[in-house]
Amino acid sequence: MATPRTPVRGGRTGSPLTPYLFLAPYLALFVAFVAFPAVYGLWISLHDWDYMMSSQRFLGLQNYTDLVDPASVVFRDFWNGMGNTLLFTVVSVPFLLVLPLLLALLLQQKFPGRTFFRAMFFAPYVLGVAVIGLMWRYLLDGNFGLVNAYLGTDISWTTSQPWAWVSLVGVTVWWTLGFNAVIFLAGLGDIPAEHYEAAARTWPGRPDAYHAYQASLGADVPGAASFVAGVAGWAR
Repeated sequence: MATPRTPVRGGRTGSPLTPYLFLAPYLALFVAFVAFPAVYGLWISLHDWDYMMSSQRFLGLQNYTDLVDPASVVFRDFWNGMGNTLLFTVVSVPFLLVLPLLLALLLQQKFPGRTFFRAMFFAPYVLGVAVIGLMWRYLLDGNFGLVNAYLGTDISWTTSQPWAWVSLVGVTVWWTLGFNAVIFLAGLGDIPAEHYEAAARTWPGRPDAYHAYQASLGADVPGAASFVAGVAGWAR
């Protein structure tokens, strides 16, 4: 029996299965690389897992209770890692919000080469995590890295404090700056024109570039509040 065809806009007909066919490639990749690894990881966490053994001893929630047991050998390392993660979040998220927003406000203005600069700032984000890690590993190498050669220093950027934190936050901001700026640009593009008109009335008769930019900020910054929370959640 043939699949019923439903009318669509323009008088054409289409199968109700068409949307699912478009979703199928994404769903297949999502299941293979996100959903299955997550479920499999959860299953592993319930065992004393060792790939060298033919059978794995089931522990139930023992691995999780060890995380909150001060007598456990993993207690200190786990909470040390949690503390570092919290510190990284507190330090990096403000940069990942403020700098992309300022960049988006700048790239929203009309000037020659605007599209080129938008692409250049976004370009690092298309590189994979492994590529970013390897590239900056050599750039920040304490012995022959280009950063030390350029600055004329011998800092161990990845193995000494506080430079390891500076490197980690700096590379993260450099990598995701363009992506967050694009999100802000999309949100700024949805701000109604009436907001700009209302902001412009704040500086009537002031046509110079500085006050025109002030008027733009008067509309952009309040209007951006609605999607700053989304970018903050992504940056975190």
